Amino acid sequence: MTEYFKIGKLVAVFGLKGELILKHSLGKKTALKGLVALFVEEGGSRFLPWFVAGARIKGEDEIYIQLQDVDSREKAMKLVQKEVWLPEADFKKFSGASAPISLLGYMLVEDGKELGAILEVIEQPHQVLCRIEVQGKEALIPLNEQTIRAVDRKKKQVHVELPEGLLEIYLG
Repeated sequence: MTEYFKIGKLVAVFGLKGELILKHSLGKKTALKGLVALFVEEGGSRFLPWFVAGARIKGEDEIYIQLQDVDSREKAMKLVQKEVWLPEADFKKFSGASAPISLLGYMLVEDGKELGAILEVIEQPHQVLCRIEVQGKEALIPLNEQTIRAVDRKKKQVHVELPEGLLEIYLG
């Protein structure tokens, strides 16, 4: 089964011809050159492909994107606020190596013990959180200079030292 990674959200319609603005967290300016399709989540974990007709850079973390068969403001409005996902191969191709989102799927490790795989990276103005599952419970772990000890890209691991008692909050 193909694994999908959330890269951002369609945040607005631009113009009258159905162009959308995609706010992404890929960690680098990109026009997604060569991307054939992106996926929009339609309830549950069903992903519908939308073929890319054109894309251009708007800013550091935004792209103007034209999707095939979305040729009016009305059609585009139906996609606004929808989350956008890429299959793993495309995600690896377009995400910046130093971007926090590139850690998706990595294993969080503390003192040689695997805590859980990074399921989501949540970038906030002053911090980055990663969502993992520990003993069947969701936990949000801050990723910063104080917590990250090392990132092993070969083994796909993030070695951390967590503040005392942090995991107990979620497991308690």
